[in-house]
Amino acid sequence: MSAEGQTSEPSVSQNDDLSSTIPGAAGPEVAPPADGTPAASNSQQRKRDRGDSKKVRRENYSKRQNHGNSMPVRQLPRDRKDDEEDGEAKERQPKRKVACMVGYCGTGYHGMQINPPQRTIEGDIFNAFVKAGAISEDNSNDPKKSAFMRAARTDKGVHAAGNVISLKLIIEDPDIVEKVNSRLPDQIRLWGYSRTTKGFECRKHCDSRIYEYLIPSYSFLPPKPGSALAKQINEMADMYPGVTRDDPEGARFWADVAHQVKAAGINEDEIRVAYAEALEEQALNQKRPRDEGSLKTFLNLSDNQFSKFKQIRAIENAARRAYRISAERLDLVRLAMKKYEGPHNFHNFTIGKDFNDPSSRRYMKSLVTSDPKIIEGTEWISIKIHGQSFMLHQIRKMIGMAAQVVRTGAPLDRINEAFNRRKVNIPKAPALGLLLERPVYTNFNERLKSFGRDAVSFDAYNDKMEQFKMKYIYDKIYAEEANENIFYGFFGFIDNFKGDVHLFDYLTAKGFPEDNDSVPITDAVLKEMDEEDMEELEGDNEG
Repeated sequence: MSAEGQTSEPSVSQNDDLSSTIPGAAGPEVAPPADGTPAASNSQQRKRDRGDSKKVRRENYSKRQNHGNSMPVRQLPRDRKDDEEDGEAKERQPKRKVACMVGYCGTGYHGMQINPPQRTIEGDIFNAFVKAGAISEDNSNDPKKSAFMRAARTDKGVHAAGNVISLKLIIEDPDIVEKVNSRLPDQIRLWGYSRTTKGFECRKHCDSRIYEYLIPSYSFLPPKPGSALAKQINEMADMYPGVTRDDPEGARFWADVAHQVKAAGINEDEIRVAYAEALEEQALNQKRPRDEGSLKTFLNLSDNQFSKFKQIRAIENAARRAYRISAERLDLVRLAMKKYEGPHNFHNFTIGKDFNDPSSRRYMKSLVTSDPKIIEGTEWISIKIHGQSFMLHQIRKMIGMAAQVVRTGAPLDRINEAFNRRKVNIPKAPALGLLLERPVYTNFNERLKSFGRDAVSFDAYNDKMEQFKMKYIYDKIYAEEANENIFYGFFGFIDNFKGDVHLFDYLTAKGFPEDNDSVPITDAVLKEMDEEDMEELEGDNEG
């Protein structure tokens, strides 16, 4: 193709037989062989003439070069047959359409989808395919040449025990899986592959996807007394009595924490007054100090005050780690998650979607909340979400909404109300706890049976996947939460938010506005269309 996008015609020398290059032109008559054998057909003769013509053009090009011809001459492409005659052609290996089952820890990666110059899961996998010889050098510069596609796109920092990539691979080598894995970091694994039909597209043919979200049970405790959200809940409860639930368990938890702080000889009210103004500034301007030195300066506390502040935090952190959820509160969590089952309009659980957008309607097959499990002193709950498909941030917002209505005492039906036309700001829960369990191909696997092919399934790799999850996913989630208090940081930030006082009315007895006006979303701190989200909207959805 030329620069203008038009096909350039090859140059023709005076010695070229024009009739051999013009469709339908009559070539020289071919006399029948003397031995009486049938004459070659016109098409066969034209093929031979074209071959001779190519050789003549190359000879003429060489002559012009040798005689110092200064005219710019376009280099003619070499014919593959000529390369084979010269012994220069590389052996072409057959490519097969396959479904590759992979797993990965998303820590340190800028998401699943290839996004130069960022480091991504797909980028490392594709490079490993090339280095292992599963993708030829000719196709190594563009994944599209291999029909590269993923079943579910995962965000930055999100993990997957199982995901599927479909593409055309060279799989003649029986050790290709081991060779690919040897060129991957330990936190990314190729579990195996299955031969598919040529038309298989792992995203299009996926029936559903199963995600898992891990969350500490203390996340469902009520906001700390004295926080902005706790005050708002109490004020609205007085104005609209009988709407929200009482929470004696949460009240006992915070009363016990207050007793421990007092026993340590700390007057928390004095400390809170000292940094109240700084906390408000933090909420309005989204300033988040990352180390103790900058935090001390930011809070504007003396050395003695900051020492007591750290003591308070240590007492609260220890109490959260020691918390064990009651059966009654766990039942509330399960009931809240069940609200999502079935078909609903999830336009409020993503970004950039309107209520009237047909793609906002999604079907959730099941949501299962596990019994709690204690890991290194902290109690965790696993929530399995099985849905046909998911939008960007949808699962994190589903978890965020369910956790908020449980911990604030708001009616669980507020979740149902969020499916209506009214626009609501729902904070998304941390990415830390989210992982893709596996895509499901029930219907397509029925078709594969008729071809005598193995199913696209992770069942054969369950043991390896469980070991991988424990070492590279669960342990990293647990360790990061223990060191960074990610979930407390998320809920604590919302509890102390002092921006638009109406932003979280729906979590109080007041509820949503009576008319169809949207809940105002004016504060920059909760504006979600940041650069990262805009990047992600350019790609696929979460699942």
